[in-house]
Amino acid sequence: MTKNHVLREPSDRLQVAVVGPGKLGRACALALLDEPELELAGVVERPGFPGFLRGRLQHTVRVTHIRDLPDVDLALVCVPPLEVGAVSHDLLQSRIPMVECARLEGVALKAHYQALEEQAHRYRATAVYGAGWNPGVLPLMNSAFHVLIPRGRSVAHRHPAVQMHHSVSVSHLPGVKQALEGEFSGPDGQSVRYVYVELMPGALWETVCDLIESDPLFAGESSRIFQMDGLSALAAQEHQGLVLERLESADAGHHAGLLLEARFDVHQFAARAMVDAARRLKSLKIGAHPYTLSLHNNGHVHSVVNGG
Repeated sequence: MTKNHVLREPSDRLQVAVVGPGKLGRACALALLDEPELELAGVVERPGFPGFLRGRLQHTVRVTHIRDLPDVDLALVCVPPLEVGAVSHDLLQSRIPMVECARLEGVALKAHYQALEEQAHRYRATAVYGAGWNPGVLPLMNSAFHVLIPRGRSVAHRHPAVQMHHSVSVSHLPGVKQALEGEFSGPDGQSVRYVYVELMPGALWETVCDLIESDPLFAGESSRIFQMDGLSALAAQEHQGLVLERLESADAGHHAGLLLEARFDVHQFAARAMVDAARRLKSLKIGAHPYTLSLHNNGHVHSVVNGG
């Protein structure tokens, strides 16, 4: 039985089902609303576990099985990690192309990918796996850092923005409108201070940065300073934060360093990667393909897959 079932006008866009109405599923559904090549066909939810769809998604077609959605071209699997295997098997057995980003690790993740490979070939279906933030985009960034700095050490940690506090020591400096800061420990236990600064109109970033670094309160401390256009949203948001740093070893003869500092909604990032993979599904051969990124000859970044 379908819920909120409505007749659809014919469309040239690929019809995409979102399996799972949780945070990731809602993010995927919202992303599909703005896609020129893809169209949200509906959301598949478990019987007795209805999702919470509101705002732009309040009139979305909702069903308890994907067969109740007519003319589905592909599916985005957004269920909990331990349910991905069974859901993926059912989709591939029905020859419905699919995209997934299961957050499994180690042996479990390897076994999951191997099962997708076998099932995709057995049922002559197509799948893209690992098309999310992690697994997905984050491991690719890590790999790029290691390629550029092969001899060195990596430091990575997450820091929710809600751990930030207003910085009295920085806000009084000339040219600073307001500032937020927080201290976080890396894998080696060393504390690093992260400072986010909004400048006064006309202030020069280089001058303000020098003032902060020369302040006695920062003497002898490891600090990272970032310029922001505005801090109101940063102070209020509860999104995930990430700092990824790669430092070259002293014996390499150079002093190269790479630093990625990011604040984001992990579900939105994962959804964007999944939708990106969905755009490529129609050009793929039968089988399961890992999601990755590459540069096209026109300089634009796009996703590619093995055999795609």
